[in-house]
Formats: sequence, C-alpha cells, structure tokens
Amino acid sequence: MTTNDAQNSRTGTARNANDIKISTRTLEFAVYVAAVLATIITSAVGDDRSQNGVDVFNAHDAMQLITWLTVGLMVARGLAKAGNRDHNHG
Repeated sequence: MTTNDAQNSRTGTARNANDIKISTRTLEFAVYVAAVLATIITSAVGDDRSQNGVDVFNAHDAMQLITWLTVGLMVARGLAKAGNRDHNHG
C-alpha cells in the first residue's frame, strides 16, 4: 500500500485538488446574496429623519451598490477559476 492509498483509505474518498465548487455553493455567493438583500431592504426602508425627509439612500444608489457587489463576485469567481490548474482542459 502506497502513501496515497493509505491517505485515501483514511478519508474515504479521494479529492481532486483542482475541484472548484459550483458558484451557488460557495461562502462568497452566500455573502453576496446577504449583501444584496441588505442593500435592497436598506434602500426600501429609508429614514424619515434624514435631510428634511429626503431619502439619502435611494434606489439609484442601491442599484449602483448592487452592481459593484456583482462585479466583485464576478472577479472573485474569475480568480478562483484562474487558480485552477486544469481550467483549460475539458
């Protein structure tokens, strides 16, 4: 029995170091969804005391922030895939 066989028998299954999780099963996606929901809720609730009744965090600002969050998620996923050694095959 080789060292790799012994390690695989202890863990039960062999894991490929090049595996990348599906994007919807990552922590970064969960944080993204939470941040988008928090942004939507914050812009919808508003604040009556802010600047004489004018909502300072309106829908336009919320959409701009959501766009930046989306770009950040896309960059993070791109970096995760770029770190995969086998991304050009198959």
